[in-house]
Amino acid sequence: MADVVLAKTNSIKPDVIATIDTKQADPVWHKLAAYYGCELQFFGAARLDQETPRIKNPSEAVFVAIGCHGVAESAALAASGPKAVLLIEKTVEGRATAALAMAHN
Repeated sequence: MADVVLAKTNSIKPDVIATIDTKQADPVWHKLAAYYGCELQFFGAARLDQETPRIKNPSEAVFVAIGCHGVAESAALAASGPKAVLLIEKTVEGRATAALAMAHN
């Protein structure tokens, strides 16, 4: 899934992979970060929800379920900083979602 999103921008690898903190014990995230040789960041639902004004696909159902309006886009933006822009909106493949943001200084 990550390769699909990266290919959309001709990116070779991410600098950071980020998701919600409830996924910290899931080894797939640690394996993914090791595969790309990048940093792994986890954010709480409250922090991810702060990104709601900047995400393209907010979901009330996700908010009710986990306390934020989206994970993939919110985590990408949170990890990339306050001036980051969303390059690739939430992309869904099976049960996996991914988004790509880029930091701007």
